[in-house]
Amino acid sequence: MRYKKFDNFIKTIDLDFYRQKYSKIKIVEMDLPRNIQVLKTMYCVYWNKVDLDNIPDYERLYEIYHHELEDEIEEFRSKIEMCSDCFNKGLKARIYRTWASIITQIHAGYVAETVFGEGSVAMSDKLDHAGKDFVVSYNGKTIPIQVKKESKRPESRISRVGGRGDEQIITIKYCVPNPRDFTTPRYIRTGELKPQVLDFCEFSSNGILKRYDNGFVVFLDKVFQEIKDTLS
Repeated sequence: MRYKKFDNFIKTIDLDFYRQKYSKIKIVEMDLPRNIQVLKTMYCVYWNKVDLDNIPDYERLYEIYHHELEDEIEEFRSKIEMCSDCFNKGLKARIYRTWASIITQIHAGYVAETVFGEGSVAMSDKLDHAGKDFVVSYNGKTIPIQVKKESKRPESRISRVGGRGDEQIITIKYCVPNPRDFTTPRYIRTGELKPQVLDFCEFSSNGILKRYDNGFVVFLDKVFQEIKDTLS
């Protein structure tokens, strides 16, 4: 099953290593032009043309991305007049932050596929730029879905927002406490659980989210089953 192989890959990612390596590097923080964004490469490597028996880690993904867009990246670097060493160091850290977020989104697409059926989910950079993280085809309907991270527990985990024309985009929301909160989930003075941890625990106990040992928070199939039930 496609989901199982990608899920196993997610569990092998050393998030703590990457955070220590890249979190404090914020040299390239300006908006990147669309032609050097990493989205197209990510959707190709992790979804459209994915080799599920040899899924690239971040370092390999960055090599593929940089090789594909080397000329465009250098043109942008020259335009902003930043030295090569600083720019390359900052770009790699910047792309990592995008990678970590999109990987969660792509994982959600694989989970949705287990509910709606293989081949039912489509995702691409074009859809992403249109505000659709992925699109589900089911019962003759096309359902655009957006995955949105919240800093605290959202009032509603599933909502509908207007898109272009009469199109409705389903937004599924999730909250992720700071990694430090999982290390020390209780206040020292009172012993009470921190609000962010309580919010996450509510989602987890309801079978919506799960946190792996490496720190990745992922959706379980229940949230997509709820969407499917409303369409049946």
